[in-house]
Amino acid sequence: MEKILELLAVVISAYIIGSIPTGYIIVKAFTGQDIRTIGSGSTGATNVKRVMGKKWFFITLLLDAFKGALPVLAAMFAKSFTGIGLLPVLAAVAVILGHSKSIFLKFTGGKSVASGVGTILALNWQVGLIIAAVWAVITFFTRYVSVGSIIALALSPFIMWAFKAPVAYICYCALGALYIIWLHRSNIQRLIKGEENKVR
Repeated sequence: MEKILELLAVVISAYIIGSIPTGYIIVKAFTGQDIRTIGSGSTGATNVKRVMGKKWFFITLLLDAFKGALPVLAAMFAKSFTGIGLLPVLAAVAVILGHSKSIFLKFTGGKSVASGVGTILALNWQVGLIIAAVWAVITFFTRYVSVGSIIALALSPFIMWAFKAPVAYICYCALGALYIIWLHRSNIQRLIKGEENKVR
């Protein structure tokens, strides 16, 4: 019973932390606007950039990554289910679900890229840094944030496997990548049509 309670506490707290709508709060506080009515309707860093510029893009990015990493790091200190990486992975899943389906925004949110990379940084910092670097390079050369996000996350389970991480971490990266790519389905449609916005 104690283990189950600890598991529930980890998952619920991770979901609530993931649900904190960083981009929404920043835009609302400084402009009074609801970011969900602007651009893509996402609360993520890319949409924040459309409203408030590059500086706030990076601030939102870092805050979302921190929001992703914090619950996972906390779960690593839990006493239950040690050795197989179950609790950190459940915390990571809860975080990205919280970010994309925030309880504070009637289950709307962002595409969980920054928070997802934050969870991976917490699970394995080397893998997280590589994924962040891949995202940055691909985004720089293609000028599409969505392309950088999709490719970087798609590579994440293979990079995690190359670092001989626990199977639970590899499975999380695979499932998380599929989920985040699914959240980008409208971006993929715009890319096919040549209508996706480029980074200026």
